[in-house]
Amino acid sequence: MAGRQLASKWLKTKALLSDSRIAGYIPRTVHYSNSALHSMLGRFGNVVIKPIVGGGGYGVIKVFRDGRGYGFTYMAKTRMYRDFAGMTEALKKVRVKRGYLIQQGISLARIAGRPIDYRVKVVKNGEHWEFRSMVGRLARPGLFVTNLCKGGTMLTCREGLRRSLPRINSSAKRKEMRNLTLTCIQVMERHFPGIGELGFDYAVDRSGRIWILEVNTRPQ
Repeated sequence: MAGRQLASKWLKTKALLSDSRIAGYIPRTVHYSNSALHSMLGRFGNVVIKPIVGGGGYGVIKVFRDGRGYGFTYMAKTRMYRDFAGMTEALKKVRVKRGYLIQQGISLARIAGRPIDYRVKVVKNGEHWEFRSMVGRLARPGLFVTNLCKGGTMLTCREGLRRSLPRINSSAKRKEMRNLTLTCIQVMERHFPGIGELGFDYAVDRSGRIWILEVNTRPQ
């Protein structure tokens, strides 16, 4: 039973931010505007912008500032600009015509230079939630989005953690991910009664810290 679906990434992020046990796992996220983008780039150096409604990596763009100026990467193509105004003008032509969020960029752990993140899928069966899958998604060479529909490779969660961060305790990290998922389920059910299926997208950065990238009520 799929249950209730909720398209807005912003509403789901806001719900999770309301719980102090979860808030520290969520990258800084704000509504898109040019001034907000300028401020976020000043603070973090790189960000990801994504449509408030959408999935499968559709419309997701990495935006950054470095010694050369400002730039963004969409799919496999990176464009550079000397100033912020030139970059935002070009960005306007690439963005899909819908509202966007800006999210703090996370330096994902990598395997052979390819970023990896994790999808944890849970389904409600009667009164109880069951873990259906915990998998790693390794980006296609040249891409920063890891979605399988964009050519990403699926690994087990254990293999992904071991290969990308060989020095950390992968069992402890998987347990942290599971416990975090269970806490998030409580909050999501409280805010959105009737949900029956959830897909959590987790990043693990190069230091081994877990981040919640987004939650899907209709996970692929």
